[in-house]
Amino acid sequence: MSKDLLFELCTEELPPRTLPALSLALTAGITKGVDDLGLPHGKVHGFATPRRLAVWIEKLAEHQPDRQVERRGPPLSQAFDAQGAATQAATAFAKSCGVAVGELSKLTTEKGAWLQFRGTEHGAASTALLKDILTQAIAALPIAKRMRWGAHSAEFVRPVHSVVLLYGDEIVPIELLGLQSGRITSGHRFHHPKPISLGSAKGYETKLRRAKVIADFAKRRETIRSGVIAAAAQVGGSALIDDALLDEVTALVEWPVPLAGQFEQRFLSLPREVVIATVQDHQRYFAVQAPDGKLSGWFVTVSNIDSRDPSKVREGNERVVRPRLSDAAFFWEQDRKISLQAHAARLSGVIFQSKLGSYAEKTARVAQLAQLIGGRIGAGPDLAQAAELAKADLMTAMVGEFPELQGTMGRYYAEAQGLPRDVSIAIEEHYRPRFAGDALPSTKIGQALSLADKIDTLVGIFAIEQRPTGTKDPFGLRRAALGVLRILLDARLELDLLEVLAAAAAAQPVQRAGVADEVYDFIAERLRGVLLEEPGTTPEMLDAVLAKRPRSPLDAVTRLAALKEFLLLPDAAVLAGINKRIANILKKTQVSRDWVVDAQALSEEAELGLHRALTNLRDPVLDATRERRYADSLQALVGLRAPVNEFFDRVMVMDENTAKRNNRLALLRDVLILLGGVADLSRLPG
Repeated sequence: MSKDLLFELCTEELPPRTLPALSLALTAGITKGVDDLGLPHGKVHGFATPRRLAVWIEKLAEHQPDRQVERRGPPLSQAFDAQGAATQAATAFAKSCGVAVGELSKLTTEKGAWLQFRGTEHGAASTALLKDILTQAIAALPIAKRMRWGAHSAEFVRPVHSVVLLYGDEIVPIELLGLQSGRITSGHRFHHPKPISLGSAKGYETKLRRAKVIADFAKRRETIRSGVIAAAAQVGGSALIDDALLDEVTALVEWPVPLAGQFEQRFLSLPREVVIATVQDHQRYFAVQAPDGKLSGWFVTVSNIDSRDPSKVREGNERVVRPRLSDAAFFWEQDRKISLQAHAARLSGVIFQSKLGSYAEKTARVAQLAQLIGGRIGAGPDLAQAAELAKADLMTAMVGEFPELQGTMGRYYAEAQGLPRDVSIAIEEHYRPRFAGDALPSTKIGQALSLADKIDTLVGIFAIEQRPTGTKDPFGLRRAALGVLRILLDARLELDLLEVLAAAAAAQPVQRAGVADEVYDFIAERLRGVLLEEPGTTPEMLDAVLAKRPRSPLDAVTRLAALKEFLLLPDAAVLAGINKRIANILKKTQVSRDWVVDAQALSEEAELGLHRALTNLRDPVLDATRERRYADSLQALVGLRAPVNEFFDRVMVMDENTAKRNNRLALLRDVLILLGGVADLSRLPG
């Protein structure tokens, strides 16, 4: 037998930006708990509204399946005395199994004989297991900070008002979060304030819809999306629908009613991004653009009530957005009265990080580093001015009100001031990429400035030993490292990272040995993750390439491509095995770097043959490696296979004669060095 299960938490308004994650985590946690206990069930549905989280499981079995149990008891020699009477050991074992001694069977094997219990363990009732399942699922929710309320000791992201737990049409009585479970839920706060009694799990979604609540997050999201599009079309435009905003609005309303509103045309003289930031980020409205792609002055708001007089709701929203746009217009006018140079001069009063100094000091470091990078990638002469003014807009009133517009406003103010186009573009671009999938800097100056800014942050934060730990990354260092890699790889910029990191470390106010290497390793780990996504790439390949510590990400990619091509050769696995064998031999000995192979002391034909092959291949292989013709270099190494195999077959490396032994070890060391010019082949299977 099976019945549907419904679990619901009715709460105060939940954090809108985390609501989808909470719902997914609760649904996954309950499903895992049910599955781990072996309870058969049908489809699982998750529900999330601003004031509730719920899970509906179809056809949940009434009991766990019964299972056959076998337990081995004491040996027969200890289970019965000489008269055949059961001993204390046998009696205790039978009692632990819930049967009499006479009901136990005997197990006989080659190793001996024992008492044995065979029986059926009846599965527990599903309703008896639910409290533990739900408690564990709630405890595992991704809640950054839990709160208490009233006299309860229970903790949750927001105060909980009621708990619904129904199995079929019956209440499962448990205490959860300080509340007794029941069947009473609530509808829309205004349209249906009266309590709702739920008869069964199946009618949950339908009953809430009658109470003006669309419980399914995805359905409510689609209702909003289509409604916003329709409202924008009614005023002759198209809505700018940002996915993150759509999710947030979906998490703010239970009964969405899209309405179009309008603001004065004079505000359209503001930069487009300012209007969108005001309407979208601050007011949670959807901006509407005209057919020509320009903003129209209309917006769409999503109300949480179906008003008898929609015009009043529209007027209220128009009244709210007007002063915000007026403030933005004021900031736009005031900020342009001061040059970016004057704004930049005030950066000395703003701390970037207490141990790393002010933003003015960071700007100076970035400018110096940008010159080094710019010289390597061919940035233009305007780089110095762009670096000087890159952070200037942080001191403007507009960015103070809209921090998300930093860089963007710097570009607008630079354009208004008549600065060179390359400077204004670079000021905006140096923040890119801000997130995964964001646009990259398109100009050499923007690329140099962005790289310098991110590398200075990485090296500085590592210098003060504040590297990311676990999920904590307050300075966004992982994002910065990925940004560096995306710029270098996508733009195919050949940049010596070790050189740049060393220069950045030398400029930091806090000096600590090894910082440049630590940051290199941190970036290399991000590079490993990026390259592992490529088809045909294995962790062993990346181990082999990164073990050579390529000086640039582009060089690492080139080496990896050559290694993949090399591994298609029939001899590749054999050479990898040879490399590993030589490496293992040398690990067990102490071969000095100063040892030079004495060709005159080589006496056996196999070692002479290996020395000749090594001598003939060394220059072609090294030249190809130096010129980054890595595929040619690796393919040339195939010529070592036969002489190395012959050497191992016929030559005793660890000869009793010390001079011979050391000479042969030095020869193998030279072979290993040549084999490892492109990648450490010993890291590969072979």
